[in-house]
Amino acid sequence: MPSLAVSEPQKKHKMKIDSNGETLEFDLSSVKKIKKEKKLKKSKVSESDSEELNFTEKKSKKKDKKRKASEVDEDSDEQKSETSSELGAPMNLKSVGESVKKKKMKLEEIDHEEVEKDGGVSEDENPNALSNFRISPQLVDMLKSKGIESLFPIQSMTFDVVLDGADLVGRARTGQEGHEIDSFRKGKTLAFVLPILESLTNGPSKAARKTGYGRVPSVLVLLPTRELATQVFADFEVYGGALGLQSCCLYGGAPYQSQQVKLKRGVDIVVGTPGRIKDHIERGNIDLSSLKFRVLDEADEMLRMGFVEDVELILGKVEDANKVQTLLFSATLPSWVKQISSRFLKPDKRTVDLVGNEKMKASINVRHIIIPCSSSARAQLIPDIIRCYSSGGRTIIFTETKDSASGLAGILPGARALHGDIQQAQREVTLSGFRSGKFLTLVATNVAARGLDINDVQLIIQCEPPRDVEAYIHRSGRTGRAGNTGVAVMLYDPRRSNISKIERESGVKFEHIAAPQPADIAKAAGSTAAETISKVSDGVIPIFKSAAEELLSTSGLSPVDLLAKALAKTAGYTEITSRSLLTSMENHVTVLLEAGRPIYTLSFAYGVLRRFLPEEKVEEVKGIALTADGKGAVFDVPTEDLDTFLAGQENAAGVSLEVVKTLPALQEREQSRGGRFGGGGFSGGRGGRGGNFSGRRNDRFGGRGGRGGKSKW
Repeated sequence: MPSLAVSEPQKKHKMKIDSNGETLEFDLSSVKKIKKEKKLKKSKVSESDSEELNFTEKKSKKKDKKRKASEVDEDSDEQKSETSSELGAPMNLKSVGESVKKKKMKLEEIDHEEVEKDGGVSEDENPNALSNFRISPQLVDMLKSKGIESLFPIQSMTFDVVLDGADLVGRARTGQEGHEIDSFRKGKTLAFVLPILESLTNGPSKAARKTGYGRVPSVLVLLPTRELATQVFADFEVYGGALGLQSCCLYGGAPYQSQQVKLKRGVDIVVGTPGRIKDHIERGNIDLSSLKFRVLDEADEMLRMGFVEDVELILGKVEDANKVQTLLFSATLPSWVKQISSRFLKPDKRTVDLVGNEKMKASINVRHIIIPCSSSARAQLIPDIIRCYSSGGRTIIFTETKDSASGLAGILPGARALHGDIQQAQREVTLSGFRSGKFLTLVATNVAARGLDINDVQLIIQCEPPRDVEAYIHRSGRTGRAGNTGVAVMLYDPRRSNISKIERESGVKFEHIAAPQPADIAKAAGSTAAETISKVSDGVIPIFKSAAEELLSTSGLSPVDLLAKALAKTAGYTEITSRSLLTSMENHVTVLLEAGRPIYTLSFAYGVLRRFLPEEKVEEVKGIALTADGKGAVFDVPTEDLDTFLAGQENAAGVSLEVVKTLPALQEREQSRGGRFGGGGFSGGRGGRGGNFSGRRNDRFGGRGGRGGKSKW
């Protein structure tokens, strides 16, 4: 399968021919050196002069250069022919070498002419500049008005391929493409929007495009979520609208009638989700007989969200696939996406892959952190993670279920939920508020994992490892976008989560970090409180001075100690609690148990504890897990019971208990999925049969729904 590989901006093209022990080398990179030398001698062309070179003139210059180059090739061919006829086979390498030298000299003359004409400025100095692509002046002006002067790699590598009519499979690492100019655009979107618009208005598809009232669409774009559909639609609306093209967006949750009216009046471009587009096709509202382009964006997410049958039905509605150009974009290439590519794209399709076999498939601008945490401690821990890692920017928290998203958003100050049960109008209001900064914390299911190009998302928190590695890649890719940096924190159950699998398949190397300790967070809060106090007007001092003097004289504390207590109160702290390393539960500590022999099972570890502890104390053990070296087990105990545990070990020979300062490596096991009790949490409490919120209050954010549980979205 032909492919375009990621390469250096401009590869060197060399020809080497040995002749009588001598190597003659022809290197096109020397042409570049000539241009640079000439550029230093010539004055730069002013911007106004450059703008006078219109679209047609540039194409003419390129044709003229190609014509001259072809003359060089003809001369070279003639030279080879003469040499062959005179000497016969094998051909004389020395003569060919002389021909190469002549060709090199003639190419240098051509490029000297180009430098003279261009005033010393090479058009391809920036290979991705808009002027190097067949983009009409009107669209160039529109792009420049948005601050876009050049194309990103996925755009530049696909533009000519799409405009020339080839089917395409495009793959780019999530979060790495896209301009940070407005929130509705990302790299992969413009990678198909721009060449499609050019083809419809100035290129191969212009003559066949239907026009007038009631026209059937020429373009169909499928996306997995409403949010993605509206974003892609916005790009077609902005850029296509400027060229006189009409677009419509079809997704569930919006009234059928208004969508039906738009389709009846006639549109050029249809953007939407598979379910709603399928409904319109079955109702006879969409005619695909004149379709010129069909686009599958985020194809791997369509697989994960269960759109396989809908997508295949829609693609199968095109009677003559040879008349339709199909473009498929995906951040990952699971088996179904490959099958779709084989079934519905032409055999000579092109592939543009910006990931390839690179080990690191997640965003390279993101710091990847994992923190051990029980389900019952999430609500306590997440606010502290935000304080430590958000840097005042936006935070997106991912949960596995809609109920968990709503519940967590309800207890986090200023947070909002985003999931499939929320009405579309409210979802749009929520996203608008998050983008504008009205609130900085969004709690979402995977509906927000793909394509939401929101500026300044500094922190991503995943409440537990996702079901597949691709989901982790896309969730963490919501931060560190367009060259920015970010932090992705994942909470995990050390007893069940197979973190090494995610590392192996995504290329991520996680930082294993303990949960932020309340004392550390309190210190940071104290600094903020000190700044707040220092800004209080001096005018209040006389009013409170007498109360301060009385407190100082009666408390028995030094002025510094009293001020420290005042700062603590201002920061909202009346006491400092401890937090365990294993489950991140407050008022708990993590203890390492060793028995003088290997500990291979949890039941053996419990048996050791029962040797020297009463049963009611053993039942208070939380989240017991085996160490990776097989020599011990770790677990959490309430801080108030720590002395009882440490004293009890004296009654068991060969047994030692130690409060750990750093969590040791633990044995990994695959995380259970939707078992009898919802697959939730540590031994501190299970999620209850059939849902997340049954059981005790502190298990509110326990595992996934089990028997009879709610749907994922």
